[in-house]
Amino acid sequence: MARPGLLVDIAPLRRYPRFRRLWLGYLVSTLGNQITVVGVAFEVFKLTGSSLDVGLVSLTQLGPLLLGSMFGGSIADAMDRRKLLLFTQTALALCSAGLAVDAMRHHPLVWPLFAISALAAGISSIDQPARSAIFITLVERDDFVSATALWQLLMQIGVVVGPAVAGLLIGHFGIATVFWVDVGTFAFSLGTVATLGRMAPEGGGTRFGLRSMTEGFRYLKGRQALQGTFVADLDAMIFGMPRALFPAIGLVRLHGGPATVGLLYAAPGAGALVGAILTGWVRRVSRQGLAVLVAVAIWGAAITAFGFAPWLEAALPLLAIAGAADVISAVFRGTMLQRLAPDALRGRLNAVHTAVVTGGPRLGDAEAGAVAALGGVQVSVVSGGLACLVGIGLVGWLMPRFTSYRDDPSSEATAEARGVDEPVA
Repeated sequence: MARPGLLVDIAPLRRYPRFRRLWLGYLVSTLGNQITVVGVAFEVFKLTGSSLDVGLVSLTQLGPLLLGSMFGGSIADAMDRRKLLLFTQTALALCSAGLAVDAMRHHPLVWPLFAISALAAGISSIDQPARSAIFITLVERDDFVSATALWQLLMQIGVVVGPAVAGLLIGHFGIATVFWVDVGTFAFSLGTVATLGRMAPEGGGTRFGLRSMTEGFRYLKGRQALQGTFVADLDAMIFGMPRALFPAIGLVRLHGGPATVGLLYAAPGAGALVGAILTGWVRRVSRQGLAVLVAVAIWGAAITAFGFAPWLEAALPLLAIAGAADVISAVFRGTMLQRLAPDALRGRLNAVHTAVVTGGPRLGDAEAGAVAALGGVQVSVVSGGLACLVGIGLVGWLMPRFTSYRDDPSSEATAEARGVDEPVA
């Protein structure tokens, strides 16, 4: 049994009813989103027999994700964020309903799977900055870390449980049922969002537009504590994300089959889920910038070691360690972002975060595949892990305000993020 203080702190769920309702609603809709991700991939492959087409579905989502996140941040800072969530959740439910209707046709079409998935990705990236901006305002400052850890926990539950549920639903009830279940999860989420009351940005909001979007980027200029939360994640995902190589590693290097490949994909998520459950200690860490550097370094070291693993039994624990380190990094990065972002800019800064966490892994897939084509799979994994270690070392050296950041309103990094220019001691 885990000792007291090790398990994730659920106090915010007890103390803040609105946070609890939003958390439960998003947990349910996240499960629905994950079963739809599996459902779309399954349906595309069933209709085309092409793994390339399955990969292209993800690629077509990248543009709408990045564009939607930028617009979404500006919108979230311009209007009642609860109303925005009601709109996006309704729109996402309609997208899932469209997928279900197509799946019920006697001869389902392929193009709606691409078009609707891209549209849903864009809408989702508008939804996420608003939701991220709302959830932290529902708790007091002392509970920011625990609330962020709980947010990471629900996402990891969705990543691990959702695909398993999707497999059961597809096997027993058919693909259309998967999409209709997702529609039902959005209905539940809509009910929880509707109970939140008015959630206008601090100061009443800013006017939506290009100028508003650029203000978020201008605010980041010179603020290393905020910049570091993005740069550290990009370093880990671009250089140290070997996800695109899992099929080759599982089938060729480890001499396995589809089950082996599935285990490789599942291992980081399983490790991240365990890591999220065991986050009771994170609220006691004040040097959060340094904690991010350490977590990313552990990720990079685990990926490097994974590149040398000769057996599945050695590979899976290393990927699980990497996943656990990644979720710890995410908790601290998310807490720093929410702590340092003014509420009037929270939507736009969370939009940058959304663009980073959605775009980084896709860039990592491209980097891993390109290096593997030039030097082989093992060279790609090992060099990526080492590059991640070098990169995070450079972040620590070149961004001292990020490294020295403390979770303390009187710290220099906090003062910097609020516009007070103080020298580094």
